[in-house]
Amino acid sequence: MSTNGQHEFDVVFEPQKEGGYTVYVPDLPGCISEGDTLEEATAMIKEAMALYLEVRQERGWALPKIEHRKLAPAA
Repeated sequence: MSTNGQHEFDVVFEPQKEGGYTVYVPDLPGCISEGDTLEEATAMIKEAMALYLEVRQERGWALPKIEHRKLAPAA
């Protein structure tokens, strides 16, 4: 998912039993939102991401370094 063309981040949408979606950005710890539909959850997480990045920039904090690896489950 892109935020103002500068960065792209993986976003995880988790359907909830009671309906709607919880959505979070693994590379941005604590950046989480929700919505009743995929479209609403997408709009909400885009806003949360923009605010998250804005605050980090205002405070002079670099983005957290995240190392991605694909792993298979233990046999």
